[in-house]
Amino acid sequence: MRYSPEALTAFVEAVACGSFSAAARRLRKSQSTISTAIANLEADLGVTLFDRTARQPALTPQGEQVLSYVKAILAASDRLDELAISLSGKTEARLTFVLSDTLHPDVLEDLLAQFDRHFPHTEFECLIGEDDDVIDLLQKERAQVGLIEARDNYPTEIGSIRLPMQTEMAIYVAPRHPLAAQGRVTRDELFSWRELRLSTYLENTTEPARGLVWSAPNYLLLFSMAAQGLGWCILPSALVEEFAGSGSLVALDIAGWPRVISTDLLWNKKAPPGEAGSWLRQHLQGIGVNSAHYFRIARRPIPCGASVPLAGPILIARGCFSSGR
Repeated sequence: MRYSPEALTAFVEAVACGSFSAAARRLRKSQSTISTAIANLEADLGVTLFDRTARQPALTPQGEQVLSYVKAILAASDRLDELAISLSGKTEARLTFVLSDTLHPDVLEDLLAQFDRHFPHTEFECLIGEDDDVIDLLQKERAQVGLIEARDNYPTEIGSIRLPMQTEMAIYVAPRHPLAAQGRVTRDELFSWRELRLSTYLENTTEPARGLVWSAPNYLLLFSMAAQGLGWCILPSALVEEFAGSGSLVALDIAGWPRVISTDLLWNKKAPPGEAGSWLRQHLQGIGVNSAHYFRIARRPIPCGASVPLAGPILIARGCFSSGR
């Protein structure tokens, strides 16, 4: 290819992020590296892609025309990489799948059983991650496939497919919490009490809190904190239905809730999944197309050291809740 993939990627990312510095952070490069790559691309093309006279670089008319072609080139390159892996027929010795507590499908047990039948000699690891942590694990090649709450854009090296699967989220409190005794709850009333908020290991861009906040890195911990009456929190309805005892949590009646969120399937384009990972992607897409139901998993915590009744090696990691053979 006459134009370097790195320069093409830098160009697309600079447009998506709105600045060279933001593109550098997303690609984990220095700003000078991004600037040089784009300058070299402009020299190779013989056109100016960005107007640099403003505070933030803006696409020129020529740059807008070039952008669609560059996106098509990168997409074709990604498809070629995936085809090459598919044709090679190589099966991974180990596959890591990272997903969110909000996004567990109720067909996960069936997925594991089918994976075991298709790939009995592949070690399978399931990690729990939220938001940007999922993307980070894929970027670092710590995981090969991930599920995440749908968003509009991702880093250039992250491939995504919108699944026709959704999950319901609602706001919960313990029955003894003062808000539980109310009927309709306003937003002002809600934010006058402590919020229990999801926090990820990476810095995220969630809206700033309006009141006192306690946080935890996963929804199971938030569930436990809410059940103790420590505050209100947003939780997946399926998780509450599975783990909540009789009347241990109450969904608040508040405008706009419950909400339904969509799900994206992610992978790292630079290290596409092999045969097992591709099967997993296709299986999840097929489940969504055929059933299009909410994610409602029968979730049972697995004690440390317990075994999973499958023939192949399986690992499910969430701090102490892990299992493997």
